[in-house]
Amino acid sequence: MAEQPIIDFWLSLGSTYTYLAVMRADDVASQNGVTLRWRPFSVRKIMQAMDNRFLAGKPEKYAYMWADIARQAAFYGIPANVPVPHPITEFDLAHRVAILGMREGWGIDFIKDSFRRWYEFRREPGSEPNLSDTLHTLGLDPAAVRAAADAPDIATTLEAETAEARALGIFGAPTFVVGGKELFWGNDRLEHAINWAKTGRIG
Repeated sequence: MAEQPIIDFWLSLGSTYTYLAVMRADDVASQNGVTLRWRPFSVRKIMQAMDNRFLAGKPEKYAYMWADIARQAAFYGIPANVPVPHPITEFDLAHRVAILGMREGWGIDFIKDSFRRWYEFRREPGSEPNLSDTLHTLGLDPAAVRAAADAPDIATTLEAETAEARALGIFGAPTFVVGGKELFWGNDRLEHAINWAKTGRIG
């Protein structure tokens, strides 16, 4: 039996549109016989290096984004109590915990639940009470996890992942990468990435 195609799913906690991808990506991939490799990285660091201020000082674009996310969430049947707090405060901590979780096997569940609490209850990923509530849900001790996430090797891994993302040409999240070179940016490109991984075409 042929192995399933693998797609790297580059994501950032705190990325608004990533919520839509996080909540549906596994189901879509499973239905299409594709494996996703979840890759948390700091899109904020890449955007800062690019001098990309995203929505700062752009109220019209902000308003559109929330309306657009609400429409898409309704289409997918995903709760979205928008607007949510943005940008999030504990961005780096959220990502260090996610990196730790990916290493220990609970990272995907942490990411999904953190995003869910952000969009259902407007509680920021990485901040309290989102962080402790999510970790408790996973049967983890928040104090122990935070201490482990502060280890230098976790920060080094996050930096390395972010550097790899930038080397690939990634500039935003979510981004799906096929074969280590074909980039598909945005939640609505997930199906295109899957088709490309299976057939070399987007349709």
